[in-house]
Amino acid sequence: MNKLILVLNAGSSSIKFALFDALTQSQVQLQGTISGLGGIPAFKARNYADIELAGHLPSIVMTHESALTWLLDWLRDHQDGQLVGAGHRVVHGGEHFAEPALIDSTIFTALERLVPLAPLHQPHNLAAIRALMTLQPALPQVACFDTAFHRTQDRLAQSFALPRELTGGGIRRYGFHGLSYEYIAGVLPQHLAERADGRVIVAHLGNGASLCAMRNRKSVATTMGFTTLDGLMMGTRCGSIDPGVLFYLMRENAMSPDQVEDLLYRRCGLLGVSGLSSDMRELLAANTLAAKEAIDLFCYRAVREIGSLIAALGGLDALVFTAGIGERAHEVRARICEQFDWLGLEVNTDANRAHQALIHGAGSRVAVCVIPTNEEAVIARHAARAIWRTRPQRSSR
Repeated sequence: MNKLILVLNAGSSSIKFALFDALTQSQVQLQGTISGLGGIPAFKARNYADIELAGHLPSIVMTHESALTWLLDWLRDHQDGQLVGAGHRVVHGGEHFAEPALIDSTIFTALERLVPLAPLHQPHNLAAIRALMTLQPALPQVACFDTAFHRTQDRLAQSFALPRELTGGGIRRYGFHGLSYEYIAGVLPQHLAERADGRVIVAHLGNGASLCAMRNRKSVATTMGFTTLDGLMMGTRCGSIDPGVLFYLMRENAMSPDQVEDLLYRRCGLLGVSGLSSDMRELLAANTLAAKEAIDLFCYRAVREIGSLIAALGGLDALVFTAGIGERAHEVRARICEQFDWLGLEVNTDANRAHQALIHGAGSRVAVCVIPTNEEAVIARHAARAIWRTRPQRSSR
């Protein structure tokens, strides 16, 4: 019987899921999403052959636990094999989790303490783990951390200029999107050959956006810091901001910390500047000055941050685009790349418009790639390894 790993990525109002073959971690049996949690949910799923699978959720308000209860029943009717474990994307691993962790009550309590560091993500990641603990307590679960990939950075790259007692208390640059960067690092040699181990910047551009500078396919620096608010402009997050603005909002606009948090996480970025949408596709199709300015600012901020990472690396051998905007918005890629012609970077316009894997021109001194990310495959691999390590081996006779 096939052994299967369930991969879960739980957000505030959705659960993304996938079933992987536990032995290879490369074959996806099926994947899908339950969206609209907290209200009347919707369900979508497709199998390995990209055929849509039917599922009829009850027309009631659903929580993470009730959605997972329904999903596990649905999976029993559609999975070809035995479920042997589950892997979860957990956004924040703090100081102490640099590797995937097999979850027990002690680990779970430690992850709960990290909720203040990622209030928009961590509670929902943990809600799925808690629900599965209740529904299938014997099923091994593994937490895979978005912060872990960046633990290879040196101390300076992880430090703020704060008093030592604050740094010692855990206030540092953690970085995020690590599961995506880990996947890209793993497949870079297929696209770049020997350049893969050179000076590479990966641009994870989506509703959440960040950059990672790599050398020898290890993280050297990244744009996100203590939380997922830092760095690039994003769908609804403003990215780097003068802390004095926050004091001003609290003093002059009488905003509470909760109101400022809501503003910075949910009402800034592409949405805030455009006044229209957080979706780059809608902004590219819109014919308004505000939408144009939002795109201009997104690209400008990306160019500035890429420039800072080029300085940290001492040059650039390759630039890689991934995630929703990075993979599908050729206009954004072109506008960012054209600002680096001084590096000898040239883009092949036709290849870029066709979203080919290699989009640099024949004479470009810098390679430029478009590589779809696959965080789920990384989670499945880590979950399988953690589960096999803890299982007793049968003796042969």
